[in-house]
Amino acid sequence: MDTAMTFDDWEPVYEAILRDFGYGREGDERARDVLASLTDPFDLERLSAVGGATVAIAGAGPSLGTATDLERARRADVVFAASTAADVLTDQGVTVDCMVTDLDKNPETVRRLTADGVPVAVHAHGDNVDAVRSVVPDCTDDFVLPTTQAAPTAHVLNPGGFTDGDRAAFLADRLGADELLFPGWDFDDPTVGAVKARKLEWAERLLYWLESRRRDRFGVLEGRRDGIEVDDVPVDG
Repeated sequence: MDTAMTFDDWEPVYEAILRDFGYGREGDERARDVLASLTDPFDLERLSAVGGATVAIAGAGPSLGTATDLERARRADVVFAASTAADVLTDQGVTVDCMVTDLDKNPETVRRLTADGVPVAVHAHGDNVDAVRSVVPDCTDDFVLPTTQAAPTAHVLNPGGFTDGDRAAFLADRLGADELLFPGWDFDDPTVGAVKARKLEWAERLLYWLESRRRDRFGVLEGRRDGIEVDDVPVDG
């Protein structure tokens, strides 16, 4: 079954996210166009190992540093790291195969990984145009995969997803991942602020939607599904 997200699939959910957070679509589109102007097309063959593989979608939650979650990442065929999860995994000797980021925390890691030949999915949205302009020109262009949450255009991809973590899962799905593992995911992290907590709620909804599309069951959602709000997400059964 082809579960790759199209923009027609994504757009109604995207509009619900914009309403919930009060974001403007025009800002996302402007950021997307800036990112397009600073990058060349990314060769998705660089991530061909994802097809048919077990992929760890490493979140940046505190649990990523535990032995259990580190082992879960180590045993995966491919590792996608959301934001600062890339630093935690590297420090623990776990190879990162792709980083997914909106450039809000560790730009030096983005520059270093692309220089080392590791793809980084760089996301542009209405609030990070300055970061895009500052960081992307210093990256090794061949290893920058530009993404947007608005309509895809030129070579800027929209795989689906909102936060770095769930967007990494949608990207792995688009690339044909067989199994998705979720080390370092902490939906109930008490240390985050109110806005981040709402973003985690959306990440949970979007993963629920993704597992529905895949006819899958993600371990990270066990015991949580009954409490997930799905009014704006077309979950199928």
